[in-house]
Order: sequence, then C-alpha cells, then structure tokens
Amino acid sequence: MKVILQTDVKGMGKRGDIVNASDGHARNYLIPKKLAIPADKQNLNELSAKKSSEAHKKELEKEQAIKIKEKIEKKLLTLKTKAGENGKTFGSITSKEISESIEKEFGEKIDKKKIIIQSPIKAVGGYTVDLKLFEGITAKLKINIIAE
Repeated sequence: MKVILQTDVKGMGKRGDIVNASDGHARNYLIPKKLAIPADKQNLNELSAKKSSEAHKKELEKEQAIKIKEKIEKKLLTLKTKAGENGKTFGSITSKEISESIEKEFGEKIDKKKIIIQSPIKAVGGYTVDLKLFEGITAKLKINIIAE
C-alpha cells in the first residue's frame, strides 16, 4: 500500500515522502497514529501543490537574499564605541550590536546568529564580517570601528 508520510518515520522516510508499506503496517499503525495518509489522487495533488508552494517561497527568499547581499556589500558600516588611548575597545563588538546597526543603517533585519565574526573585534579599525543570508549566499560586510 502506498502512503504519504506526515512525519519522519525511522526506517521508512522523511515527511512528505511517498513510500510502500505493507497493508497491515499502514492500516494498523501508520494511518491510525497519523504518521501517514493513503496515497490517493486527492492527497497526491495536495502534496504536489504544497511542494510547489514551498519551492516558490524558497525561490522568493533566495531572490530577497541576493538583493540584501548587493545592498550590504556596496556600503561601509560604521560603529562608534568607547576605546582607550591605545585603540583597544572596552569589551568587544558583538554580533548583536552589528545586527542592530545593520537594521538602523540599511533597514534590513539580520538575525545575530547569521553573523559570523572570525575573531573577536577588540580594537579600533576596519574589519570584514560574513553574513549568512540563505543557503549558499554569504555577504561580506565591511565594518569600520571608531572611538567616541
């Protein structure tokens, strides 16, 4: 019996997969526990519509990420911080501060978890930070740290 998995089932497949299961296993376990639904025409059509919708959303997110990348890579972000006489900052510049500055400067909301800082920023000067915007799309943001 062909069924469409509603959740990941160990040893069978991932959510949305169409798999062959024995009739008894499907009727007595998978379907009653709502782990799968029968693969009839209506359910197959709904599955294909859902997959095409998800693909379209993913494509739109990718296009948006490319636009953000082009916008961010053209400009320089300047951050002001307190620093000592030798150019060392009091504390380091965090990804949260960078995220907030990006939102103020560019109007784009970037999650702090998507900001990758190679080494801690603890001095005045210029730095480059990676922003993971989408799968395979990484923007390089140039940051200039100046003392107040």
